[in-house]
Amino acid sequence: MKKKLIVVAGPTASGKSALAVSLCQKLRGSVISCDSMQVYKGLDIGSAKIRPEEMGGVRHYLIDVAEPEDPFYVARFQALANEALADIYSRGEMPVLCGGTGFYINSVLYDTDFSDEGEDEALRQKLSDFARERGNHALHEKLKDIDPVSYETIHENNVKRVIRAIEYYEHTGETISAHNEAEKQKCSPYDFVFFFLTDDREKLYERIDRRVDTMVSAGLYDEVKRLYDRGLRQNDISMQGISYRQFMDCIEGKATFEETVEKIKLESRHYAKRQLTWFRRQEGAVVLNRTACGGTNEGVLDAALQILSERGFYGGTL
Repeated sequence: MKKKLIVVAGPTASGKSALAVSLCQKLRGSVISCDSMQVYKGLDIGSAKIRPEEMGGVRHYLIDVAEPEDPFYVARFQALANEALADIYSRGEMPVLCGGTGFYINSVLYDTDFSDEGEDEALRQKLSDFARERGNHALHEKLKDIDPVSYETIHENNVKRVIRAIEYYEHTGETISAHNEAEKQKCSPYDFVFFFLTDDREKLYERIDRRVDTMVSAGLYDEVKRLYDRGLRQNDISMQGISYRQFMDCIEGKATFEETVEKIKLESRHYAKRQLTWFRRQEGAVVLNRTACGGTNEGVLDAALQILSERGFYGGTL
């Protein structure tokens, strides 16, 4: 019998963390964070990392598991997530995957096979140096001929995934887009419910802008400055996330503080749009529109519990 698993996914500022915590409180579960930035220590404000007081006593995994100087790739995430799943199941609890990094989520959900890829740190360093010297756009252009699908779907600023796509092709002669499509056709080893949180576009964008303002007020610039003073730069994988790379430019005098804040808001909205596109393609996803659920966390939770009750995941009183 397949083990049960819940996924809470969606764009930035959609209320994923709040729903995941509430579900865990109702179902006696634990959260596995699926966020490519929250794995790093010290990246707290800019990654919108859940604070201890927001966890509601629920155990969270895959947060603060890497130093920002260390490259962190999906295969490592998958291995740690599988360890977390084993621990959660051993305690008789319900695991809830929560995050906005769809590739991380699917690596666990469909047990993606990374065994043929190998790791070539020399090639990764060479490509990283190329991006630093020639720019992200020039690196991205390398994908145009070898993997047109990845070229169209991976943003040029997502240097980590661009490097991974090139590395995979160099090692296997196969495009990573074809590999990922084949992996998606696999049956999941889990009995899962996949919640896709969303909202009316205008309302989502308003929440994103408010979140950025809150981050700035909470000391986002100072957080990035501490990382900069530590020796981190835009070419470090941990600094590729939104907020970090923009404020790195601000620190180096390439943009004013005000210009940087507006750029972070714009890039965050663009990122949310790409996340929406990704999760809409997720087969079998249950869409929870925040406005349709009454515009509250409680309304979203009730809708999720209704679905879980129908699927045999929840037997409590609604």
